[in-house]
Amino acid sequence: MLSEKSRPVIEATAAVVAEHMPEITPTFYAHMFEAHPELLDGVFSRANQRSGEQAQALAGSIVRFAVHLLEHPDTLPEAVLSRIAHKHTALGITEDQYRIVHEHLFRAIADVLGDAVTPEVAEAWTEVYWLMADALIRLEKDLYARQANDRMWTPWRVAAKEPAGNAAVTLRLEPADDTPVTPGYPGGYVSVRVRLDDGLRQARQYSLSGDAAATDHRLITVKLDEAGEVSPVLVQEVEVGDIVELSNPYGDVALTDSDAPLVLLTAGIGITPAAAILSALAEQGSSRTVHLLHADASWDSIALRDQVLGSVAALPSAQAHLWLGVVPEEAAEGVTVHEGRLDAAAVDLPEGAEVILCGPLAFMQTARSTLIDAGVPAASIRYEIFGPDLWLAA
Repeated sequence: MLSEKSRPVIEATAAVVAEHMPEITPTFYAHMFEAHPELLDGVFSRANQRSGEQAQALAGSIVRFAVHLLEHPDTLPEAVLSRIAHKHTALGITEDQYRIVHEHLFRAIADVLGDAVTPEVAEAWTEVYWLMADALIRLEKDLYARQANDRMWTPWRVAAKEPAGNAAVTLRLEPADDTPVTPGYPGGYVSVRVRLDDGLRQARQYSLSGDAAATDHRLITVKLDEAGEVSPVLVQEVEVGDIVELSNPYGDVALTDSDAPLVLLTAGIGITPAAAILSALAEQGSSRTVHLLHADASWDSIALRDQVLGSVAALPSAQAHLWLGVVPEEAAEGVTVHEGRLDAAAVDLPEGAEVILCGPLAFMQTARSTLIDAGVPAASIRYEIFGPDLWLAA
């Protein structure tokens, strides 16, 4: 844990470092990519760099880790570290890259804070960094060791491509070589890497949207993001027969082997991990109590609608509530449709439920607050966020 020598230094400087992180992290990335441009080839997302989201997420994770060490000196923020470790392994982050990050991050801190970075301050924050880095390295080594192969990227052929609603397509991908395939799991995701017109490779994570444990294929559902670089290729350019690269499956928000009631609270394309979870429960013939609460623009805009509602109908103790901007004249039997914004308080949720959130950040923050106000323990609520974790940064 944090040494007694460093503790008072971190206590005295945490607020200053946090305040200047919005300046420090862009400076850090500029230094690092100048020295190591290869890290933009399939590791770091250019789209997230342009939006500033990656910088915000990095800043938030470091500051939150430091604050946790101050407030809970005998523990580590395991949930935070697990989320980061899964994202890292899905991109093939290696131990040596932590030294690269350290070098350029601390150069950026010195650039921004100047003389305020005394040797004592530098030593204390170096200790914080390596406490976090060493914890992540251990977690990531364990995740890599669980895989059925030792390859970061393997080729997969597009076997089918079908519209999925909500400007999304579902891709069925099949192995294009004989590399052993790691089974996925409901709630997990894979990284997909494609080569762009300028020759650079870019990667993005996509939830497994069905048949998660299969080893002869992967199903992912991709919504077009005009500001992104990977989804336009997958939605608009990739055709049946083309090859893309996939990582092994990762993700820390997975369906648990539990009899506890389950609440899936989603919006928009955030329905994709819920779709895989519901499919798996239906295939198991589960009697588990399940509530799906989903928000979308309209009945026709719901991605994977027929798959999701078919799974709900197959589960004896499941029910679906939909909040739509435009309410249809008729909806599927057994589905309750509400007009307007999703309100979790409007549904009588089961006691002791596990809750999984997925959707836009503001939606999840509001939903979580509503649930906690209703008495749901914070520890029972998990979330999946697509892209850098800006909730953590906040």
